Amino acid sequence: MIGEILGERYEVQQLLGKKAGRQTLLARDLKTQELVVIKLLSFGGDFEWDSLKLFEREAETLKSLSHPLIPQYLNYFEVNLPTIKGFALVQTYIPAQTLEQYLQTGRTFTEAEVKQIAKAVLEILIYLHGLYPPVIHRDIKPSNILLGERSGNSVGQVYLVDFGSVQTVLATETGTRTVVGTYGYMPPEQFGGRTVAASDLYSLGATLIYLMTGSHPADLPQKDFRIQFEQAANVSPSFSNWLKWMIEPSLERRLSSATQAIAALDKPQQKNLSALVASKPDGSKIQLTKNGDYLEIIVPPTGFEPSIVFTGLFAIVWNSFILFWTIGALSAPFPVNIPFALFSLPFWGAGFMMLYKFFFNLFGRVSLRLDLEKIALRWELFAWKFERPRPSPRQSITKVVYIPKHFTKDSEGTRVAVPAQLYICSGVQKYQIGGNDVGIKSEVELEWLAHELSNWLGLPITNPMES
Repeated sequence: MIGEILGERYEVQQLLGKKAGRQTLLARDLKTQELVVIKLLSFGGDFEWDSLKLFEREAETLKSLSHPLIPQYLNYFEVNLPTIKGFALVQTYIPAQTLEQYLQTGRTFTEAEVKQIAKAVLEILIYLHGLYPPVIHRDIKPSNILLGERSGNSVGQVYLVDFGSVQTVLATETGTRTVVGTYGYMPPEQFGGRTVAASDLYSLGATLIYLMTGSHPADLPQKDFRIQFEQAANVSPSFSNWLKWMIEPSLERRLSSATQAIAALDKPQQKNLSALVASKPDGSKIQLTKNGDYLEIIVPPTGFEPSIVFTGLFAIVWNSFILFWTIGALSAPFPVNIPFALFSLPFWGAGFMMLYKFFFNLFGRVSLRLDLEKIALRWELFAWKFERPRPSPRQSITKVVYIPKHFTKDSEGTRVAVPAQLYICSGVQKYQIGGNDVGIKSEVELEWLAHELSNWLGLPITNPMES
């Protein structure tokens, strides 16, 4: 087709790519003398109507986009030549090579460069996913990311191209689903025709792993559907953890948005994750059970502490006094005794709470359980079991919060120590297992559990003190 004039305006210069029923051409616009890219869909023996649907969706999507790092829509027309019939989509030409081309020529990328590329693509995805309806690329891979020339400390300008597999949320809700994408870069949910914003994050994570290892993700070993890249890549523990969150097979555990992914990549604490206790501290009696389906933490009784002696003695004195008061009130003539007896009820409540706290320290335990459906925090004392706060759906979990021990000042300016805290935010609920006189008091144990929860949930550890 070299030299062919398409649309009475575009002179074909070069064939850039070809696959069944499609060609990508470099052409010159005879009106502007600018180079353009033409994507050509031809009607042939292997033509499918789904291909036309995707092609038209790509054209409509590009027409609605306005971003300097995405090709710009220029034209769309029907091709009716003796040699070829179909449709053509014209877009701006970006003079840059794909990451795939760089890898094929032997170029390697440092971790710092890969992080730059990751952040650049994520910023483009923030734009795409933030549109209404959100635009999901569905085919992020090395051959669809262009990289300009190096400039100083910059790896080069990053561009995202080829929206031939694009999907909008409304398109999914109002029509049939078409399974598209590239094997090795597709998350599990995409094989079922279901894609969300986090699906693009998985594809980007797999792309970055290719850059770090030089191996196609499909060629790397897998375990429980997870790409095992650590042995093939020389990456820091913090970046390795971040990549694991990006390629988590389970949508519920994967980083859910490009904004969250950038925050996790940039966050200074993320670099210090490896400093957290990676294994159970010696002497800890906390029971941790986890697998791919659930994680459970059981906090045993605190046991005897000198502080609870005073609580126990005070509870005995308090309840004894309320008992004598109640007996005296009930011995008064009816119905005068009723108001006096009712008056004692709040004091009985306070007394029982003190006894409960005393016995809970000696015999009670706390269990936090997360599975693929919900999160629940249970308090158990003998036969009594209750959940506080009430369980909530797993998908509503937004944060793992760990606040190290620190100092503050009270209203009188006195320096006061605030114990370490660990809790999970799920919707409006707060599931706390350490700090503020709740559950675990050991800072080392809380650090260990924060790391375990973060790893299992696929969420970065948040510390509000650093905000």
